[in-house]
Amino acid sequence: MAKMFVVLKREYLERVRSKWFIIVTILGPVLLGVIMILPIALAMKTKTSGRLSDVVIIDATATDLGTSVAKSLTSMSPSARAPRVRKVTAEQIPPEEERATSEVMRQEALGYLVLDASTLAGKEMRYAGRNATALIDVENIERAVRQSLLSQRLEREGVDASRISALTNIRLETRTEKITDRGKEGASGMASFFFGYGVALVLYMMIAIYGQSIMRGVLEEKTTRVAEVVVSSVKPDTLLAGKIIGSGMVALTQMTAWLVVTYLIYLARGPILEKLGAPAMAGGAMRVPSVEPLVGVALVLFFVLGFIFYAALFGAVGAMVSNQEDVQQAATPVMILLISSIVFMQPILLNPSSTLAVTMSVLPFSAPLMMPLRMALIAVPWYEIVGALLSVAVGCWIAIWLSARIYRVGLLMYGKRPSLRELARWIRMA
Repeated sequence: MAKMFVVLKREYLERVRSKWFIIVTILGPVLLGVIMILPIALAMKTKTSGRLSDVVIIDATATDLGTSVAKSLTSMSPSARAPRVRKVTAEQIPPEEERATSEVMRQEALGYLVLDASTLAGKEMRYAGRNATALIDVENIERAVRQSLLSQRLEREGVDASRISALTNIRLETRTEKITDRGKEGASGMASFFFGYGVALVLYMMIAIYGQSIMRGVLEEKTTRVAEVVVSSVKPDTLLAGKIIGSGMVALTQMTAWLVVTYLIYLARGPILEKLGAPAMAGGAMRVPSVEPLVGVALVLFFVLGFIFYAALFGAVGAMVSNQEDVQQAATPVMILLISSIVFMQPILLNPSSTLAVTMSVLPFSAPLMMPLRMALIAVPWYEIVGALLSVAVGCWIAIWLSARIYRVGLLMYGKRPSLRELARWIRMA
């Protein structure tokens, strides 16, 4: 135990005292805040194209739908060129499309819109132009067509034309609020969404960064022959345990510092968001969801167990190979396990109670990320949390058992990367 403490102390102090650790610890929350807040602020500032009305409308509906759409587009960008409405028959649509395409290519128009019988039926409209990939432009064009079509239908039903705009132009702001077993929480559903996303992302970063750090450290000691000196006085198992625990303490230290700095940024969120042009989010909408003490303990346990699971595997990978070229390939299976959790993050965020979410939150390799994500979004039953913790604990035991045997033999083995058969022999020999 004393020797493991020496290894642990060395790993911890060597990393904490480094200049890069201090820089990343201070700037990490700032960069994370920029990544999460800036896109939201920019999205709120995003406006439609200034030339949205500079389009050709090919109207084959035999109605005034094209003229109505032109008026709607003009109101969205009054300073641009007015839309050109060309009333045609269904047979004339192809040549008119070719003509409009040429005009767009010569930059005489931004794009062209085709309205036909399927548009009148409420099924389809077609748009082609230089801004066809600008989602907000396409959405505004679609809204203009939809409102014009609705107005036309209401007129046919005898509704006063002067009342149509007031009846159809409705914009609602959706406000959500999370409800837990204790009642209304006060935080919005969107705040819980981003909070859960942030928790899973931070856990992933810590496991990936410090797990690979252990792998590189083992490889460096092996290639420089330092390991041969160290194992003469310390057992390989003790050395591996000291490295994992020491690096884990470094990760916990950095996470604690990040939480403190993040909280300070959160206190100053109002002025920051107002300067970024998102004043509506500066108040209660940005309230962080509350975390119960037992949930907080569970989050820490998931991080610790998940870190031990992946750190043991990365340590074994570092002991298996003898050069930097092989280490990346050897670490690929471990990274696939870790990345597979992130791949399923979006569907679980959208539906944290689905069968996929429950399954991914009990598997040993994905539970350290997916269960904290679900816990931040919804009230997960206690038996699911306990089952996930037991699953990860069993996975840790298996990973440590395998990694310790590979580490014990591989630390002093040099040459080519071992095959699966040789790895099995190492495990039996150890």
